[in-house]
Amino acid sequence: MLVDDSAIVRGFMRRWIEEEPRVELVKVCSDGAQAVAEVANIRPDVIVLDIEMPNMDGLTALPHLRRLAPNAKIVMASTLTSAGAQQTVKALSLGAADFIAKPQASAMGGVDSYRRDLVEKIIALGPRKAGRSADAPPIPLRPRVAAIGHAAVMVVAASTGGPGALPAFLGPIARRIDAPILIVQHMPATFTPVFAEKLESSLGKRCREAVDGDVLAPGSVYLAPGDYHMRIARSPTGRIVTLDKGAPVNFCRPAADPLFESAAAAFGNRVLGVVLTGMGHDGRDGAGHIVKAGGRVLVQDEASSVVWGMPGAVAQAGFAEAIKPLRDLGSTALRMMNGEAA
Repeated sequence: MLVDDSAIVRGFMRRWIEEEPRVELVKVCSDGAQAVAEVANIRPDVIVLDIEMPNMDGLTALPHLRRLAPNAKIVMASTLTSAGAQQTVKALSLGAADFIAKPQASAMGGVDSYRRDLVEKIIALGPRKAGRSADAPPIPLRPRVAAIGHAAVMVVAASTGGPGALPAFLGPIARRIDAPILIVQHMPATFTPVFAEKLESSLGKRCREAVDGDVLAPGSVYLAPGDYHMRIARSPTGRIVTLDKGAPVNFCRPAADPLFESAAAAFGNRVLGVVLTGMGHDGRDGAGHIVKAGGRVLVQDEASSVVWGMPGAVAQAGFAEAIKPLRDLGSTALRMMNGEAA
């Protein structure tokens, strides 16, 4: 179901989706009120919901749509503005599964990227196949790592579904972890400052966008700024954060792989890597570096993930010591940080 007040935008999106054989367009609505009136009968798998609309905007419609179509995944269509970021982060906290940033009118080249992202997200959030077949090979778990004492750092990766999973995962444990926590959440530059503030209120401890040259401080939570890779480096003052605008990795900047690889180089076997829900396979190669250095890796399970792309890729590669549902992830990570068995 597409919900947007712009006839031009609706026309573009209708054509894109009708050209995609893996997707069926079941309804097009011009505002939130029409979507709320129609959704129970339509029962869509995915709803693309514009935020700024007359009659009923996307934020107002969101809770009604979630109540009337509880199984639908909702993607918020947002502008790349400060106001759009505030509204989108709020929508994600209210249960939207993901967001897509509309290209600015001046950025004609952004239309192709928008089309690709839109279709990829719709397909990824659509109905899943009915579980793994009985004869499918088991997912290889890495053998339990011997206790190596307290971990020195936790590095976390998330994408689609991450804005909901991160506070659920870290909220119960962040105040009980003295080591620094570094997070890569795939988000544009205008969104990450807002998301850092939201995380800080959820975690009950300081969380901010990292700054180039930051010395990693005990008990601090650092979020990778949008459009920058975040890495860890050694320096005379200790381990520091470095930021760069290197080429996108896995089509992402920030990406998890550079952070994970640099953490393994800087801390050796005293790293815990955690990979949460998300599309693609970002974090897989970095998890391999953590494992090679003797560190530990934990991933979210498929059932509790909005999309099991990233954690699934790490698990299938054999890098995960444990695969846990979101409700158990925090306590498991806390034990790992303390050098205990998963």
